[in-house]
Amino acid sequence: QVQLVESGGGLVQAGGSLRLSCAASGRTFSDNAMAWFRQAPGKEREFVATINWSGDTTYYAQSVQGRFTISRDNAKNTVYLQMNSLKPGDTAVYYCAVQTGYRTSIGPVMRQPKMYDYWGQGTQVTVSS
Repeated sequence: QVQLVESGGGLVQAGGSLRLSCAASGRTFSDNAMAWFRQAPGKEREFVATINWSGDTTYYAQSVQGRFTISRDNAKNTVYLQMNSLKPGDTAVYYCAVQTGYRTSIGPVMRQPKMYDYWGQGTQVTVSS
């Protein structure tokens, strides 16, 4: 079965860095867009970043622009989120997601959770002040 497993979350002090990984299994996603979302307690799921099938196009939420970098390694069927200069407001459960569309040209619509078909279980990121 298709499975997405996030890892790399943890507790970090403000200003620190974490690198999240999302390993996919069950099928390859080298022709599919992937993304990261996050959700804090009591808040809606929030778009963080997305990357197209080849890795040459990315989009970021304004709140993370310049601090986070999304990347992918299609040979490993894995997407990453490098998070630098972390702030307490970044505290959330981080989820990876995959769209099943074939080589989709990503755009603003990809900020919507409904555009994605598979989701991971999430990994907790806690940033202390």
